[in-house]
Amino acid sequence: MSQLYKKTILDNDLRIVTHAMPGMQSVALGIWIKAGGRYELPEYKGIAHFLEHLLFKGSNKYSCRKIKESIEGVGGSLNGFTSEELTCYLVKIPARYKDLALDILSDMVINPSFAPQEIEKERTVIMEEIKMYKDLPQVYVHELLDELLWPAQPLGMTISGTLESVGRIKRENLVSFKEQYYAPFNIVISAAGQLEHNKFINKVKKLFYHSKDEKINKFSPAKEEQDQPQLKLLAKETEQTHLALGFHAFKRDHRLKHALGLLHIILGANMSSRLFGEIREKRGLAYEIGTQLRRFYDTGAFIVHAGIDNRKVDETIKLILKELKEAKHKLVSPDEFRRAKDFYLGQMMLALEDTLDHMLWIGESSATLDKTYSLKDIVKEVNKVRREDIREVSTYLFKEEKINLALIGPIKDKEQAIYNQLHIT
Repeated sequence: MSQLYKKTILDNDLRIVTHAMPGMQSVALGIWIKAGGRYELPEYKGIAHFLEHLLFKGSNKYSCRKIKESIEGVGGSLNGFTSEELTCYLVKIPARYKDLALDILSDMVINPSFAPQEIEKERTVIMEEIKMYKDLPQVYVHELLDELLWPAQPLGMTISGTLESVGRIKRENLVSFKEQYYAPFNIVISAAGQLEHNKFINKVKKLFYHSKDEKINKFSPAKEEQDQPQLKLLAKETEQTHLALGFHAFKRDHRLKHALGLLHIILGANMSSRLFGEIREKRGLAYEIGTQLRRFYDTGAFIVHAGIDNRKVDETIKLILKELKEAKHKLVSPDEFRRAKDFYLGQMMLALEDTLDHMLWIGESSATLDKTYSLKDIVKEVNKVRREDIREVSTYLFKEEKINLALIGPIKDKEQAIYNQLHIT
């Protein structure tokens, strides 16, 4: 634990981590639950996301309207999100209202009302959300890619679930899921901004006085059994073809995690990247192109995404694979390597100036790894990365038999022609 951060574990195993930022006028709070899409049964897929939506609809002390007005009425912001491994409820608020924010968030998490009429209204909202994403090819193409990367597994299924699974979730299912996972041992509270750790701890103790529970928190390990390239096409009359190209990558705390992060920057994280320069700037084949990383407890993914000129799909795929191949066979230049490191650390430094980003930083790492890193820790680790590590990562990731490609666009009857291009040796 860095000296910058203070951590306390209560008697009931709830963990609290804070970062005092005395010069700030705000406080950001997050309540993290170690449960998400990976923890669901297939027949109730989307239940974690459904529950997250529902907790904003009222608690024992606060109505839905009161929750929003109490936070936004003093200049704060309130939000939540569900991922594969975590659910988070968060607030950023002027520092003098931090006790109010903690009281509201905690009552939402501990004492949701589960009003039957609200469950039915939110079910309809989520179903419309599912339909909306299917109508957005730049979003839906990533769902298709997930199905290729992790077939018939929770990681390969959308967080929001399907119309069928959301339709069968009942009130008792929501209550049961909440009782199993929203227990103190499974909760991390993070806070950053103008606050004092000991005073904050005392407030949390009064709210989360629940006794220690039996620890039950398991999910099925990811399976990666791919031995040949995989392709999934969805023919649709769109103005451009949407592409998501993915490879299995490292788990969250892998020894080469920073080298992977630097490869991401070099290939597609900004406007200076190779793919942006080659595909968009030099050839004008795409408006949007980039890369992203996904990290989980036991696996991960490296993804290239793009919106391509419908007439230039073949050419663009060849050029993308050529850039990935080059990363395998040539060391990155010293200058490009230095710029990638400076961008990596510079973006992190800028983010950590904000109370909300700092709260998310310490909360996520505490909830997933039970560790909290300072910027100084990260600088030290990143400075140990060598150019050879970048090539090692590229060699591990970019294998022909590990290619997964999803496309949405006017590509009917082109499956074999596209599949024949999937070469990266």
